[in-house]
Amino acid sequence: MRSKSPKILIYSHDSFGLGHLRRCRAIAHSLVKTYDDLSVLILSGSPIIGSFEFRSRVDFVRIPGVIKLRDGEYTPLSLHLNIEHTLEIRSSIIEHTAKVFEPDIFIVDKEPLGLRGEVLGTLEALKNTKTKLVLGLRDVMDDPEILRQEWERKNVMPALRDLYDEIWVYGPQDMCNPVEGIKLPENVPDKIRYTGYLRRHMPENAENAPLPEPFGEQPYILVTPGGGGDGVELVDWVMRAYEARKRPLFPALIILGPFMPAAAVSQFTERAEHLRDVEILRFTPQIEPYLASARAIVGMGGYNTFCEILSFDKPTLMVPRIIPRREQAIRAACAEERGLLKVLPIDKYPDPVLMAEALAELPYSPSPSAAGIENLMLGLDLVGDRVGEILEENRAEQDRRQIVNF
Repeated sequence: MRSKSPKILIYSHDSFGLGHLRRCRAIAHSLVKTYDDLSVLILSGSPIIGSFEFRSRVDFVRIPGVIKLRDGEYTPLSLHLNIEHTLEIRSSIIEHTAKVFEPDIFIVDKEPLGLRGEVLGTLEALKNTKTKLVLGLRDVMDDPEILRQEWERKNVMPALRDLYDEIWVYGPQDMCNPVEGIKLPENVPDKIRYTGYLRRHMPENAENAPLPEPFGEQPYILVTPGGGGDGVELVDWVMRAYEARKRPLFPALIILGPFMPAAAVSQFTERAEHLRDVEILRFTPQIEPYLASARAIVGMGGYNTFCEILSFDKPTLMVPRIIPRREQAIRAACAEERGLLKVLPIDKYPDPVLMAEALAELPYSPSPSAAGIENLMLGLDLVGDRVGEILEENRAEQDRRQIVNF
């Protein structure tokens, strides 16, 4: 007999970067902390998912990884198979896992149909079951016109109209609208729920540990390009500022990220050896202690970094990318307009004087809370509340069926 305890399945398509994985993990950890009989299973293509610790009752299924090439096409990360064969394997694992797991809620992160449509069969298989189908979206997806063209090309609208029960936007309604300017099917706007941003906390096993002090007791600026795969220019620009020595600067701790190219890692590590106030850390699955003890933060503007700077309330300088998506630039501009942080456009790279001036001013800049915007970080609470309502609805339906069958 299969377990009757509530279950949630979360699908994250991405194999590259940390954003999808860390967002799904944050949601899963919050939910099992709130509901002591709940189990959460994460489907992920991330090659580094095993580097992260998971709470009890949270586990993952690793599907074969893929990476996106410069021309926009996908290729297997490790397997010597063509992409069609790899996607067939991934689709089979996803659908079979969902059928056996029998989740109360199936949350699809960001990609409505999954990678190249791989989750469509699972959505169709679960549609007429007890499972509530939920699409989770970032606060910003991309430039509206580009997103419209992408969703049109992928034929996303029928799934939004006919398959998904709800769409959760992980941001407050008065900050950004990820579907702005997109003509949605008539019934879709009513499915959208804005949650607020997803607050981040210190890991439980790190709460009583001494905070990292890479420079003794000196305050430092934390530089984080997220996963690092597209953060070479940011790191290079920061290091140029320290190498130029135009202004006195706080020391910098640079966490490169697991996906930064090996050649860049080697080069940055060598350059840092000649700088007494720059330290390089390759990767840590627990960045929260470093965020908590930093004086200020420099990042690119990805969703997770933004949630972290709001959660730990640090003065922040964002250097958002604009290729291949404008998501980070849109989010950063929106946040700067509301007084939450400062932005340095990437098209000013590699001017070391400009970066040095920004870094010199950053530690004395106001923290995000000084902007006085309330209720930004309610995401995990509101997601948890809605999950509770869905689980209660499912229990009531099960009880009703038992009475009818009796």
